[in-house]
Amino acid sequence: MNSEQINFLASEKFVAFPEAIDAANYNVQTDDEGKKYVPAGTVYPTNDAKAVGVTINDVYVNDGAQLVGVIREGWLLSDQMPVTPSADAIKAMTTIHFKDLSASTDSSSTTSSTTSNSGH
Repeated sequence: MNSEQINFLASEKFVAFPEAIDAANYNVQTDDEGKKYVPAGTVYPTNDAKAVGVTINDVYVNDGAQLVGVIREGWLLSDQMPVTPSADAIKAMTTIHFKDLSASTDSSSTTSSTTSNSGH
């Protein structure tokens, strides 16, 4: 079996809740032994406006639905995740923050507030 650990956590503190996941998930992968799994760092349940969190660990789904921890609050690194979260998913997950994206977000909001104040 090919096991690879990728650290996508930007902080040791996070809040996660258990959710059910199965082989119908959009990000199902197959390992070297032919077993199906959903990798840690998958936007759950879908990578769109319905997103509620990010899976904390790999979960094998060959034998039907399984429980997996889903991060609902915390700081993550989007560039370390197996699939980059979509803009809609990022917007939907209001209590998840992406450290590698926050600098560009902060600078654009600073620029717009600076620009709007420059006429006064």
